[in-house]
Amino acid sequence: MIFEGLPTTPRSGELVDKAFSRAARAGRAKSGHEAQESMLRTAGNVLSDNLENVVVSWPDFGFDVDPFYYELADAIVDVDELRQSLSRVMWTARRIETLRDDYSSRLRSSDLETATKHRKQAFARMADLMDDIEEDLLRIGEARDALRTLPDIRPDEPAIVVAGYPNVGKSSFVNAVTRASNEIAEYPFTTKGVQVGHFERDHIRYQIVDTPGLLDRPADERNDIERQAVSALEHLADVVLFVLDPSGDCGYPLEVQLALREEVRTLFDPSIPVLTVANKHDRFEAVKAEAVDATMSVTEDENVDEVLEMVVEAIAYEPELPTRDRSEK
Repeated sequence: MIFEGLPTTPRSGELVDKAFSRAARAGRAKSGHEAQESMLRTAGNVLSDNLENVVVSWPDFGFDVDPFYYELADAIVDVDELRQSLSRVMWTARRIETLRDDYSSRLRSSDLETATKHRKQAFARMADLMDDIEEDLLRIGEARDALRTLPDIRPDEPAIVVAGYPNVGKSSFVNAVTRASNEIAEYPFTTKGVQVGHFERDHIRYQIVDTPGLLDRPADERNDIERQAVSALEHLADVVLFVLDPSGDCGYPLEVQLALREEVRTLFDPSIPVLTVANKHDRFEAVKAEAVDATMSVTEDENVDEVLEMVVEAIAYEPELPTRDRSEK
């Protein structure tokens, strides 16, 4: 997952202590002007290098982050504020490099006492710059901690998003078609784990995603963050599988479930198929033909494979084949 490998973000005070401690050690190894310059360059390098590493460890939200993860991240941390903090940290890294070089020139042309004063002035200005970005580093660290917990969903693979009220059999279906390969991950803003499963057809890997807390109740029951997370799913889904329980044993009448299905349809682009499957068909006699695309019983293992094939056909995924250079022979 794109945010999984982000390193721990250092705090401003930690970096200053680290930089000045290393500078002191570097100074003890030399004497005179050479000691002052070594201290200055060591402190400047430690600060600028660490700050730059903080920034470059993040993907470029404008180019490297898929729209699915962009919207999901924005729902959690406010991407605009995060990008501003990253920009300020990088500016500070460059500013510290400039201070390092400027004061290095000054102390070389000064007597030892003045050179020492210049080095101390540079340290004070570097410390002030680090104080100015204390909140930015905290924001970046908090964002890193939140985004690392996002589930590993691959936007480049065909995806089935499962929707429907709780207890209609969504998780059972995901378990049945993915066997033991499914994973449980958590969104920071949901109380239940997001279930991500995988299966293969014709050497193509499909992912199937059950998102409890997002597509299992009407929009007016979701908060702003959950609504934005739902909008992120629009960028992920190649097909939506809406699961009904016509028996009503799930605790929601059939007409209420159908109303949610119609709402789900409006959330996705019209080009994304929304297929309806009635689960527990061994528990009821009939379902109106216009209400469903298929029926199944996960507990009885009836028509489960047929439903999966229906979904795969609806996606009609065609992998991009590498093009051969016409110049090759």
